[in-house]
Amino acid sequence: MAKVGVVLSGCGVYDGSEIHEAVITLLALDRAGAEAVCMAPDMEQMHVVNHLTGEPAEGEKRNVLVESARIARGAVKNVKDVNVSDIDALFFPGGFGAAKNLCDFAVKGPDCDIHPEVARLVREVVKAKKPLAAICIAPALVSKVLGNDKLAHKLTIGSDKDTASALEAMGSTHEACPVNEFVIDRENKIVSTPAYMLAGRISEAAEGIEKTVKAVLELI
Repeated sequence: MAKVGVVLSGCGVYDGSEIHEAVITLLALDRAGAEAVCMAPDMEQMHVVNHLTGEPAEGEKRNVLVESARIARGAVKNVKDVNVSDIDALFFPGGFGAAKNLCDFAVKGPDCDIHPEVARLVREVVKAKKPLAAICIAPALVSKVLGNDKLAHKLTIGSDKDTASALEAMGSTHEACPVNEFVIDRENKIVSTPAYMLAGRISEAAEGIEKTVKAVLELI
């Protein structure tokens, strides 16, 4: 049974993992007979957003690992305790947490910094030639890590020109992609799909994510 790491960034689209994307990923992996290994950094979220109003919740604090446990039903590891030898592939669901907690792309754009343990694991997986998948906005953090390493690679965030330009500024080759498809960099075994960068319905996000899971498992 393949063991696939799933890096979560909290719980909720505006300040953590996009819940639909995370759950669709977990469901597709399970249906394919793979074992998901959920993980997240043990750190405070950048901020907490009231998902009813879309506004920051002043004075409220939450922990990324604790919040991620909501999605993982408690079965979540601290990312610092996960080594490349523990997994056969790695997934990054999207949501603003990927761009606020796993890195600060949401604030700094191409000048962003990546959580050091997240960057370590990305580098280890790519160096080991194990498959890596990034969903929605998560390709931004992969772009920054690999761009810093001067590794030529291909990614998609869909068709948003400003975000695509930011990825290219970090060293990626961006390829436009419809919501129900994915882009695959076969040399580096990197798969990416737009999901809610483009999706208007959960079924649209699901189609691309399910295809991405299938593509990743075929690369193992």
